[in-house]
Amino acid sequence: GWPVLLSHHPSPKRRLAYTWELVHNGVCWIGINTGLPNRVVAEAVRANRIPSLAGADELRPEVKYGINSRIDLLARFGEGLCYIEVKNVTLVEADGYYRFPDARTERGEKHLRELTAQVQAGHRAVMCFLVQRSDGTRFAPAGHIDPQYATTLRAAHAAGVEVMAWGTSISPQGITLTTPIPLALDA
Repeated sequence: GWPVLLSHHPSPKRRLAYTWELVHNGVCWIGINTGLPNRVVAEAVRANRIPSLAGADELRPEVKYGINSRIDLLARFGEGLCYIEVKNVTLVEADGYYRFPDARTERGEKHLRELTAQVQAGHRAVMCFLVQRSDGTRFAPAGHIDPQYATTLRAAHAAGVEVMAWGTSISPQGITLTTPIPLALDA
């Protein structure tokens, strides 16, 4: 019974002519389109809206790296590289915590291991959780859904992978990055 917003993209190259963009739960709009977070974060990095990633000389999407993977965003700061993985967060629980993942994700674990390997090779690595809703208060891994992912996230963070969660302002008119969300990685 929740209202949804779809975008229409008629094309013979697409399997479906519509993309599910948003759903409203009676409290806030929730961004469903998993293709948007990378673009939102890239736009914010280019506009220097994420202080720890401000001043990038170059930003490239979907660059091959690691073991048969692509990094969402590869930033260059002078001679240094920063590998940025972006995850879409749509789950919030009754305790007010935004959680990721909302289902078991071996692929997500692989990304964390590859980010850790980049830190060990002397590069920066960032795990950025983009929260596409506004009805929670802080971010934590969903250890009750995927305990291995939660363990791998904490290990990656301990190894030097920078972990951040950012909120968004979402409406039918658009989505923009807003403020950092407090982390509770051990919750």
